[in-house]
Amino acid sequence: MEKTGKIMWGIFCCLALAALTYYFNQKITEKTNPNQYIESIVNSQQTSIILKQNNQGHYVASGFINDEPVNFLLDTGATLISIPLNLANRLNLAKGKSYPVSTANGKVTVYSTDISSLKIGALGFKDLKGHLNPGMQGNTILLGMNALKHLELIQRNNTLTISTPTYD
Repeated sequence: MEKTGKIMWGIFCCLALAALTYYFNQKITEKTNPNQYIESIVNSQQTSIILKQNNQGHYVASGFINDEPVNFLLDTGATLISIPLNLANRLNLAKGKSYPVSTANGKVTVYSTDISSLKIGALGFKDLKGHLNPGMQGNTILLGMNALKHLELIQRNNTLTISTPTYD
């Protein structure tokens, strides 16, 4: 009977540890990307999404490139969408012509690529230019001005509202 009790206690401890690990991983993910589920507002005049700042003051959001899930970091200092080269195959992106660019981390040679579709919440784009950057590590994609220039951005109270423009 004593051996069965120890086994049950061991199973309980393992399950409790797994549950705590899952819980704290979710909390860390929410702090890094509080926009995993994006609030979208769609009406006859415009489409908007609302993003919350993460714990570092950045706007990070989940979205899709070529129907594959990705994480974006909104970067108004980036001219084009910049994608880590290691994501090219998963996102079905072809490595095009190489050319040099200047980044916050210095000069790097990148490769042109064509993005068939990009989506964040209810906002979607077709046929965008981007580049594959071998100097970028990780899985975060910089959402540059070639996409953002088509939108209205309003930052207020640690939130960013991104909308299609209305024309009066």
